[in-house]
Amino acid sequence: MTVTLPAGWSGDASGRLLLMVEPATDANARADRIDANEFGPHDSVSTAARDVATFGAGRSVSIDTSDAAFPASFAALPPGDYRVQALLDRNGDYGYGGAGAGDLVSQVTTLHWPQASPTTIALDHALPARAPWDFSDDAVAEQRAVAAAKPHCDEIFYRSASLAAFSGRQTEMHALVLRPPGYDENDHRKTWPTVYQTGGFGTSQHADIAWAARIWRLEKAGRIPPMIWVFLDHSGPTGTHEFADSVNNGPWSTALTTELIPFLERNYRMDARADGRFLTGHSSGGWFALWAQVAYPKMFGGTWPISPDPVDFHDFIGVDLYKPGNFYTDEAGRPRPLSRDHERVTGLMGDFARLEDVLGHDGGQFRSFEWVFSPRGADGTPMRLYDRTTGRIDPEVAAYWRAHYDIAAKIERDWPTLRPDLDGKIHLTVGSADTFYLDRPAHRLEALLHRLGAHADFTYVPGADHGSVFVRDGDPDALITDIARQMAATARAKGA
Repeated sequence: MTVTLPAGWSGDASGRLLLMVEPATDANARADRIDANEFGPHDSVSTAARDVATFGAGRSVSIDTSDAAFPASFAALPPGDYRVQALLDRNGDYGYGGAGAGDLVSQVTTLHWPQASPTTIALDHALPARAPWDFSDDAVAEQRAVAAAKPHCDEIFYRSASLAAFSGRQTEMHALVLRPPGYDENDHRKTWPTVYQTGGFGTSQHADIAWAARIWRLEKAGRIPPMIWVFLDHSGPTGTHEFADSVNNGPWSTALTTELIPFLERNYRMDARADGRFLTGHSSGGWFALWAQVAYPKMFGGTWPISPDPVDFHDFIGVDLYKPGNFYTDEAGRPRPLSRDHERVTGLMGDFARLEDVLGHDGGQFRSFEWVFSPRGADGTPMRLYDRTTGRIDPEVAAYWRAHYDIAAKIERDWPTLRPDLDGKIHLTVGSADTFYLDRPAHRLEALLHRLGAHADFTYVPGADHGSVFVRDGDPDALITDIARQMAATARAKGA
């Protein structure tokens, strides 16, 4: 197929060109977008891709739909009617958050497959930017909640000296600060406990604002005690850096603990003692919340991770990274599951990884792990944990992950030093039917802490998956209400 630039487009363009195809049905006939879904059924959308450095003088490029394609070459598609759309990912971030501002897209075209002659798809327009505070497409109740919270929110763009020294260019740290009801910046007699929160993989500034609105609503209604909440942005071109110091991403945890938090505490009425600083987050944000507490046990007064990414790499979504083996298949050669809906497997490791590789070189979930956890390779990029074609795990990379980022391994190795400042500070919640099997590494960590004689709270919400873990008796705010009350009680007990 041939893809052309928009008729009114001035100049050239470059990026990752994606061609997405789905069967034409009555259900999707009116939809104006086709999106590859790494968690969706793989018979719904087929994707082909190539890198584009230039469209050239002819303002067109060809794409071989059998070269880099998932789940297979388009030639394998059964005959029938298909909807087709082209997208030029100009920022290389489709794998993190999907299509974004500035990406070029075509109109959706319906074709009969196979084609009798070559087909040309015209990129039609650039996607507009959406202002983070624009909730006009959301429900009225959400719009009102955001409007109510906005006067109490401050957007922070902090220029980090340590990150600039690492990258050689100006680097900003982004955060959203929510001041509680009753906050008075001029009342120096009053300080507030502070909660640091990060979202999961794919979280955006827009999502952080929605969280701030949710917390404001709960505080205003008196359901949770008033505290300062700081929503930290850990997204970037390589995925999530998770505020971990990394040879690839840079010293993000150093920048957080020695620059950003001191800056915030100088400018807000925050209790600047460990017993007044708390951590929470969901999924990748849950891994950050636990990592930061373990890495800086003297700095934070407690962590409440929710469904964190694997906390023991003996069970990395079902893979024991320390045994010779394969990321895609188990010892019997069976495909490894990635996700489930209770007892039903809904996704496979190999399928997810291969589609991620088609969608882009960086920014996807698995590659994001490598940008945080892996040593740097000879080419200057993170070494791959596993071969993308065969699935074979590289034991050298796995050993590096264990030595530097396996939370369970770090706790076991350093427990005599960690114990005085970490004991009793871990409060982890995960669903017993977590979508990505994250309850299993949580059980392993709990067993380790028990063997060490540590005090920690682990809650397994019966029947809850990755998303429904927040809900109890129909209340979507039940878990976050429990956590906020526990944090406030901890601060009061410690005199913070």
